[in-house]
Amino acid sequence: MIERFEPGGEGAERAAWYLARELGTRRVDLTVVCRTRAGTVPRGVDVIRVASWGAWLPGRTGRFSRAAQRVTRDLFDVVHAFSRTRYQNVYRSGGGCHADYLEQVCARPRLRRWLSPRHRGIVKLERRVFRDPVQIIHCDSQRAAQAIADRYDVPPGRLWVIYNGVDTERFHPRHREGSRASLRAALGLAGPTALFVGSDWERKGLDRAIEALAHGPAGTELVVAGRGNERPYRAVAEGLGVGQRIHWLGRREDVAELYGVADLFVLPTRYDPFSDACLEAMASGLPVVTSGANGAAELIGQGENGLVFDESFETAFHLLSEPRRLARMGAAARRTAEEHSWARHADEVMALYTRARI
Repeated sequence: MIERFEPGGEGAERAAWYLARELGTRRVDLTVVCRTRAGTVPRGVDVIRVASWGAWLPGRTGRFSRAAQRVTRDLFDVVHAFSRTRYQNVYRSGGGCHADYLEQVCARPRLRRWLSPRHRGIVKLERRVFRDPVQIIHCDSQRAAQAIADRYDVPPGRLWVIYNGVDTERFHPRHREGSRASLRAALGLAGPTALFVGSDWERKGLDRAIEALAHGPAGTELVVAGRGNERPYRAVAEGLGVGQRIHWLGRREDVAELYGVADLFVLPTRYDPFSDACLEAMASGLPVVTSGANGAAELIGQGENGLVFDESFETAFHLLSEPRRLARMGAAARRTAEEHSWARHADEVMALYTRARI
């Protein structure tokens, strides 16, 4: 079950589509229940759309949950939810624990939680799901699983960690060879370059990346791809004297090619159960610098395929002055990503389905 089923979606939407594509090639009778769909439907996959009226109104999550329950009740051996729904066998907690998110990222989280019907609804639903003894919780990382266990006293037997997959053909080091020079020229890139990809810039730590750039070697540059309000971050960059070294690209469809123009990927996130962008960068042959608040940091061997910092990222951009080390770490990052294909992800999900049916 997923509200929006589309290959070009973000996070859960993309994960659901890629998993469906893999399972559709196997002996699995697979049906996707969704509110909307876009793009192609993978071969071997049936789709059921439930009513989408009022999708723009408060309470949309609850309405989809109830509609999906009516469709799936007693019809399937395993029901796997990728959206926030109340009843299923397996609940994918791709966003981690929402109560933790509010506390770690939002200013005045307790006030925001109780003033927002949306936040109240999400926390209430998650509490019921996490405390439901018959549901298995599919987590993207050990970090996410531990946060849920600590807050809701969920026993280890109900928590199942499966790292996200990555399209190792779409995200590939060959982009560093073919169009790299022409795209760098088009973007006006002249020096060693770090790439930041993502929206929700406060949570993703764009301010930290800008501060790290200011402490890095002269001539290094930062490319920012994603949606956000540039004005306050441009002000920070100008105040630190690095405004001319940052390239603001907005939302891009050619993200796979963008990984090819960079030498390093940076994501100093304050909260991320598992950043897909980090795994995409690794598949593209880029070393990753991120924070311990990112579940994807569990795939990083310190100094081998990337670096993990807890608070200060001041030394992150110094890697850009070591091209041989970058190349060695980038090759190691690619090897790590190859161990996390969507085919392997599907194998682990199938094992999870076997457990859910017992």
